[in-house]
Amino acid sequence: MKKLVLLLSLPLFCFSQTETILSLPKQKSFFQKTENLYSDFSGAKITVHPEQSFQSIDGFGFTLTGGSAQLIQQLEPTKRAALLQELFGKNGISVLRIGVGATDLDATVFSYEDKPRKFSLEPSKADLIPVLQQILTINPAIKLMATPWSPPTWMKDNGESKGGSLLEKHYTTYANYLATYIEKMANEGITIWALTPQNEPLHPGNNPSMYMSSQMQANFIKAALGPVFKKRKITTKIIVYDHNCDHPEYAIDLLNDADAKQYVSGSAFHLYNGDISALSKVKAAHPYKDLYFTEQWTGYKGDFTGDFMWHVKNVILGAVNNHAKTAIEWNLANDPSYGPHTPGGCTECLGALTISGQDIIRNQSYYIVMQAARFVPPGSIRLGIDVPEGIQAAAFRRPDGKTVLLVQNEGRKKNLSIEKLNLEIPAESVLTIIL
Repeated sequence: MKKLVLLLSLPLFCFSQTETILSLPKQKSFFQKTENLYSDFSGAKITVHPEQSFQSIDGFGFTLTGGSAQLIQQLEPTKRAALLQELFGKNGISVLRIGVGATDLDATVFSYEDKPRKFSLEPSKADLIPVLQQILTINPAIKLMATPWSPPTWMKDNGESKGGSLLEKHYTTYANYLATYIEKMANEGITIWALTPQNEPLHPGNNPSMYMSSQMQANFIKAALGPVFKKRKITTKIIVYDHNCDHPEYAIDLLNDADAKQYVSGSAFHLYNGDISALSKVKAAHPYKDLYFTEQWTGYKGDFTGDFMWHVKNVILGAVNNHAKTAIEWNLANDPSYGPHTPGGCTECLGALTISGQDIIRNQSYYIVMQAARFVPPGSIRLGIDVPEGIQAAAFRRPDGKTVLLVQNEGRKKNLSIEKLNLEIPAESVLTIIL
């Protein structure tokens, strides 16, 4: 049988200190530095174009739900400190998404102003806020993206946490609520880097949740959120949409509204429906606005290897190769029964960690994010790359000047060559090459 071979052409790079790090999800072997991949074969090319540079990377991470924070905070102090150092120390998570009020993976539904003019962060002071404060002592530069699942119920047309829409008469009220949240979090030493106005605005069936069309969101931003942030001198980025790739027109239409667009930094996407290439459609329509990938779950019924390979292909490589500055998986931690969650919240979400009392299990989502976070730090620049069929890859120039390639092989083992350096990449593997 004829061997399939690949040639990786990188004429401008030095190979004297090349590192190769291998992940084999089927064997549950990750991030193993190896020198055992040398081969005598070369062939078809993967070409990196160092002269082509694209977006800078803000980071890779998870959503720290209130439930995740609750489980982490319950760990005994030494074990909690070690876990947070592992997650957020050098070569770790560099971006986190958090809820403004309850997510569906909190134990109860709440907002920070359940009664008018009675704003308080108290519901998060037992878990989310102290965990964030501990994380910030480890990595003060971590970027925090905040997202509401629902406004306070009294601001909505159905008066409930699930579904409904924001009453127009409360646009400014809600904008001030979000501004107050950012200011109060800052008082706790927690800087909110970015805000999306609504999690999954086209999915009002979760608990909590809310429906918000692109026109509603544009009206809210230009009439209230943008002006309120400007008046109160809040520099937190406003990032729109925050939902699936099957409706890129949501972000495009909103950004076509010049009055709303002036306040918007970019748009965010999930991938429960649609194709990751939708991000590039938005980039083509609005090239000066940033893109972010902000959520994808793993479920407890999923296959470890299948999940790892699909997410690396679509969430990590697919998102960044379609201009995303972040790649964020869903929840950081669950207990063994996939809680805590609200009544009507997700009952099948598998966290990156399963925390049972003082025991911690690392699941596929942990390795998916760390596959990128360990090797591609914030400030890295994506470079141009051409790959043949059967291989997925992304290339980056790191702040330390080194070039990193993440190369995924979904099929049988293949050979790839970097000029005179020939490597064999095993079947169903991800190879990190540091030049």
